[in-house]
Amino acid sequence: MLNRDLVAQFRTYVQRSDTVAPVAMAVAVGAVAAVGAIVLRLLIRAVQWFFFDQGANLGQAIGLPWAGRLHMLVVPAIGMVVVSWMVRKWAPEAQGHGVPEVQFAVRMLGGRIRARVAALKAVASAISIGSGGSVGREGPIVQIGSSLGSTLGQTLGLGAEQTKVLVAAGAAGGIAATFNAPIAGVLFAMEVVLGSFAARSFGLVVISSVTATAVSQAVLGREPAFQLVKDFTLVSEWELLLYLALGVFTGLVALAYTRSVYWFEDTFDSWKTSPTIKAVVGGLGVGALGFFGSELIFGVGHEGVEMALDEEVALGLMLALVVLKILATSITLAAGGSGGTFAPALFIGAMAGGAFGHEVHRLLPDITASSGAYALVGMAAVFGASAHAPITGIIILFELTDNYRIILPLMLSVVVAYLMASAMYHDSIYSLKLRRTGALTSPRREMGVLDLLVVADAMSPEFATTTPGMPLDSLVQAAREGKTRSWLVLGPNQGLKGIVTDRDLEEAVVSERVKGATVGDIMTTALITCRPGEPLRTAFRRFADRTVYEIPVVDAERPRQVLGVLRRDELIWAYKELSDEHQRLLEKTGGDIGAGRGDSVQLEVQCREGQESVCFRRIRDIQLPPNTLVALLRRGERAVVPKGNTVVEPGDVLVLLTTRDRQEELRQWIEELEGVARP
Repeated sequence: MLNRDLVAQFRTYVQRSDTVAPVAMAVAVGAVAAVGAIVLRLLIRAVQWFFFDQGANLGQAIGLPWAGRLHMLVVPAIGMVVVSWMVRKWAPEAQGHGVPEVQFAVRMLGGRIRARVAALKAVASAISIGSGGSVGREGPIVQIGSSLGSTLGQTLGLGAEQTKVLVAAGAAGGIAATFNAPIAGVLFAMEVVLGSFAARSFGLVVISSVTATAVSQAVLGREPAFQLVKDFTLVSEWELLLYLALGVFTGLVALAYTRSVYWFEDTFDSWKTSPTIKAVVGGLGVGALGFFGSELIFGVGHEGVEMALDEEVALGLMLALVVLKILATSITLAAGGSGGTFAPALFIGAMAGGAFGHEVHRLLPDITASSGAYALVGMAAVFGASAHAPITGIIILFELTDNYRIILPLMLSVVVAYLMASAMYHDSIYSLKLRRTGALTSPRREMGVLDLLVVADAMSPEFATTTPGMPLDSLVQAAREGKTRSWLVLGPNQGLKGIVTDRDLEEAVVSERVKGATVGDIMTTALITCRPGEPLRTAFRRFADRTVYEIPVVDAERPRQVLGVLRRDELIWAYKELSDEHQRLLEKTGGDIGAGRGDSVQLEVQCREGQESVCFRRIRDIQLPPNTLVALLRRGERAVVPKGNTVVEPGDVLVLLTTRDRQEELRQWIEELEGVARP
């Protein structure tokens, strides 16, 4: 009993502490993540020794010297089959990149990741990489570190927000230890995993990253991940134009890389056969690419990157390796392999940049650096563009190579590559997987009040109007007698022509342009408008873009037909009132719902004629399951925050909120309401 009391007191202290406990947890997560990174390296090396080093000697051992390289054809298939079986049996979330799975846990599960994922991910990734799978160890170590952070948070009974921070801290620690890059670890965790640079989260993530780097350096040394034979720099200012072109080129390469990964994934998923057969075919495909193409595509690929930086790879081979690595990585992941896309992006970027640099240096030797400089910049550009993480891409190159002198071309190429890739395809190599799982499209989980409420909830149907032909002196007189700050200018058919503000009138009076002038002479015709069904977040952005007092609300089908106006001050007031009402509804559960997004579940039900228990009833009279409330009511384009006396009508969609442990009761209630028998 005493031990239980002490444990309970300790957990309470940790949950309530704002200083010592969070820092201690960040240090612990960083240290454990570093250990995980070191262990993963050792496991990969052990698997490589078993499959490749010993496999190369197999031909001699059995008296068939000519069979010395044949093991490369079959080894990736053996590893793929083993990994496919492992993840299907024990932890399906351990399959794939690693980073999207962590993002999914942060966005949809309140940071909850099963403890077994860390161990299984380490073993599965070590076998995938060590047997020749064309994937990186960075994605796995992110998932391993995040799993360890999540496990600590769950063990201590932390809330969803605190657990998410520990997940990000684990990711930062893993990246920092793997690359000996503490700053890049922090930026990756904040930019990619959390998607936020909140001050409190940032501090704990930094502590974890520094701790992981210290532990890693104590064991593996302080040398950067890639040793450069020479310092690369900008030779001429004219060379920036070539780096701009490199950014365009690598942006296209990054886009091809992202699309290839998911095209092969879709192809393998649509193939109606057993996972084992898929693993065999995929493994043999990767083996064939390495056997007939180049051994450099096997595994993480750091050796190939170093060769490109040292300018030891021919132009033809570099171009071939760009294609071969994209294919090998795509097939490895599609066939069931476990590993990251981070290292392959660096490899692809080094080869693409090196090939580009080889040609421009041959054509313009006096004003360009050698190909190694372009390979260096290409690494960051392809990663930054494929991951949509330009800040991480820029910083990580400094820490990977310890070279700051190429900062200007690096920044230019990475940003241009990112803009190119994101403009042509809005999803990154990570977010595309999230979108396919619904984590980026579900308003029930990620949207706030600004997304749930629409312009119609806050607009005013009353507004002042005038006509283009009205004399300015008459409008000035009307402005002096009233408190109106702007007038909508309507044409003969009440169609919207423009808008006039009190500032427009003041400028006309000061410049003495009132006499003989009309409203049409000074009105603004370049209008910004809103539609009733647009989210309030969209309207907020438009107010931020223009310093205007009000925005006309027009019909979606007839953009000149004015329905009302959305005023800046009323918008803020409406948001506050509606947000407070929403919060009061949540508080009615006594704290059972909403402790964290991952602790609650939202489901929808559409009301139909004949459902007497719901239709034409007030919200307070509907008999809902325990710990369930109506969080929102959708009526056509409108999203209504429900009050107790709100009457539900046929066609309405009720958004219901409940706790995770009560979701089955709510699902059964919905099925009974819809007349669907439970199987």
